[in-house]
Amino acid sequence: MKIEDKLICATYASIAIVALPATWINNIAFMSQPNNASMTDFVRAAYANAAAASLSNDLFLLAAAACIFMVVEGRRVGVRYVWLYLLLSPLIAISVTFPLFLLARHLKISAEQPSATATTTV
Repeated sequence: MKIEDKLICATYASIAIVALPATWINNIAFMSQPNNASMTDFVRAAYANAAAASLSNDLFLLAAAACIFMVVEGRRVGVRYVWLYLLLSPLIAISVTFPLFLLARHLKISAEQPSATATTTV
């Protein structure tokens, strides 16, 4: 694998690693507050004011586009277990699963490219 590919893969992995605690620290803090026990409470809080609603709408629409991309691109490239990325996106965080999908996609594409050290026969 070329150094550029390794850097891209490391970047995707880093984003996923940072995103997991960045999202779940806040999720746990929200759920530990009184009267915030359900997903309905979470969605209600996501639309508590215009700024929160704007960010929520942006996230939901971006997540929809990312899920469509994962299905289409996953089939095209041959990424395995695309259904798992889709399932885990709302359960864990799209900011975790989408970079992991991009990592798997990049690894798949890189593995199929001929290496620079491969010799050609005539």
